[in-house]
Amino acid sequence: MARRLSTYLKELYGEKIYRLSLQSGCTCPNRDGSIVMPDGKRLTGGCTFCSEGGSGEFAAQVAPIEEQIEEAKKRIAGKTDAKSFIAYFQSYTNTYGDINRLKELYTKAAMRDDIKILSIGTRPDCVGDEVIEMLKELKKIKPVWIELGLQTIHEKTALEIHRGYTLDVFEDAYKRLKDAGIEVIVHVIIGLPGETKEDMLETIKYLSDLQPVLDGIKIQNLQLLKGTEMYEDYKKTRFDDKNKYAFMSMEEYTDFVSACLALLPKETVVHRMTGDGPRSLLVEPKWSTDKKRVLNMLTKKCDGLLL
Repeated sequence: MARRLSTYLKELYGEKIYRLSLQSGCTCPNRDGSIVMPDGKRLTGGCTFCSEGGSGEFAAQVAPIEEQIEEAKKRIAGKTDAKSFIAYFQSYTNTYGDINRLKELYTKAAMRDDIKILSIGTRPDCVGDEVIEMLKELKKIKPVWIELGLQTIHEKTALEIHRGYTLDVFEDAYKRLKDAGIEVIVHVIIGLPGETKEDMLETIKYLSDLQPVLDGIKIQNLQLLKGTEMYEDYKKTRFDDKNKYAFMSMEEYTDFVSACLALLPKETVVHRMTGDGPRSLLVEPKWSTDKKRVLNMLTKKCDGLLL
């Protein structure tokens, strides 16, 4: 039986911990042309499901980290009375850049008393030896989580969504991160183009069998957003291939997530079970905008599956 994030954090700190969304000023290797596809195409648009607005606007010159943290705290002041926070570097690939600049940025965040955890989103192909050494140094100051956007274990889908790396790259990065004592959280998207429920369950089963055991997982439904490569493909193919984009109903999705959770080991912490895209950009599934209702349904269906 896996654990809820709230349970896990309460065990560790005895208080509510809230995420602060911060920017590192990085981009992605499948956005800047560094990755070449098997057909010779250079990737410049990022993953096909990702939009600029949906993942946070990229800016090479971001505000100083102290200023970002204070502004982020102001934004959530009306939602929570939390005094302790996770510094969450979410958008783009936050280990893809000048290592000295990143080391200084993350060290400044980690040194603050109100920051309890550093959570850094990145890609498995951007976790080289220098990055591992940086993370080990940061871990001496505060706990470090690395979030890897695997999304699927299926290579055909990975090519379709322009992920830009193979499963063996993930496996190598995962092993080296775990050997370094870093907690790893893996992101999975339910409903990627062309995948069946069996395909999606294979991804969950693969993650549940990982050794060392997976620390955390984020599960979310595919968000089809305007302005993405995926949306353009959807407009071209939705009538010719109705099975490619087969969006689940809310009922189906919540049932499926409960089936996924039943497969996870007790050591794995569930960080997310759904996602909600920007209303102005969201095409499908429209039910995902009602996040409160989705979470209530998930809570009922997953009762007994999470500690």
